[in-house]
Amino acid sequence: MNDQPFSRSALDLVGKAAIVTGGAGILGAHFCSGLAECGADVAVVDLDAARAEALAASLRERWGRRAIGIGCDITRPEAVQQMVASTVEAFGGIDILHNNAATKSADLEAFFAAFEDYDLAMWRSIMAVNIDGMFLVAQAVGRQMIKQGRGGSVIQTASIYGAMAPDQRIYEGSEYLGRPINTPAVYSVSKAAVLGLTRYLSTYWAAHGIRVNSITPGGVRSGQNEEFKRRYSQRVPLGRMAEAGEMVGALVFLASPASSYITGQNLIVDGGLSVW
Repeated sequence: MNDQPFSRSALDLVGKAAIVTGGAGILGAHFCSGLAECGADVAVVDLDAARAEALAASLRERWGRRAIGIGCDITRPEAVQQMVASTVEAFGGIDILHNNAATKSADLEAFFAAFEDYDLAMWRSIMAVNIDGMFLVAQAVGRQMIKQGRGGSVIQTASIYGAMAPDQRIYEGSEYLGRPINTPAVYSVSKAAVLGLTRYLSTYWAAHGIRVNSITPGGVRSGQNEEFKRRYSQRVPLGRMAEAGEMVGALVFLASPASSYITGQNLIVDGGLSVW
C-alpha cells in the first residue's frame, strides 16, 4: 500500500520495461516515444519488423533508453511467446504492456464493404488480430508478470466505436486517403470485446497486483478529407478531431504509479464526443 503524498515523480517510468504492440503505427509510434521520454525501456512490437527496429533505434538515440524492435504476428501463439521471451532477455522482465495492435486489412474494399455483403473470412481475419491477438499477448505477458511477482500495468487500446455506435451520418462524402470510408461492424464489435476483456482481466489478475485498464481514443486526424473532418468535428464538444500525440498522456498515466488504485476502467479520450 502506498500512503505517501502525491509527487510528480509518480509519473516517472524509469526502470520500467514496456511492450507496445502495433508500436510502429500512427498512434503506436507516439505511444512508444511517450513511454521512452518518461523513462521506460521499450519493446516496439509490430508486424513490420523493419519499421519496429527503425523506431527503436530512434528511441535509443533521442531518449537514451534501451529499446528493441521485434517483428511479431500476434495471431500466432508461438510468435507471441518468442516476442515475450525476447523482451525478457533484453530487459530482464516486463512491467507495462500496451496491448495496442489492430488491423484494417490490406483489402480495403472488403474491409469497408456493407454489412449485408460482409465476407466471413474478412470478419475472422480482423477478429484474429483485434481480439484473438490481444488475448494471446495479454495471456503471455500476464503469465510473465505473475512469474515475476511484482505486479504490472496492462493497458489495452479500444475505440470510441467500441463504446458507442458510430454516427453513420458523418460518413456521407467522407474519405480516407482518397477512398470512401465507414466504420464496419467488425471493427466496432472487436473493440467492444476489448472493453469486456479489460474488465475481466482486471478482476482476474487483481490479486497479483496487475492492473488492467483500457484507453478509448476518439477520432484522430490522420488522412481524412475535409468533409469528414468537418462532419466529425461538429459532433465533438471541443470542436475538432484529436492529434495523435494527445493520446499519450492517458497511456503514461495508466502505466505509471500515479494510477496505482485504478483498474478495470476505460479512459475515454474523445474531446467529449461520447457525452453528446
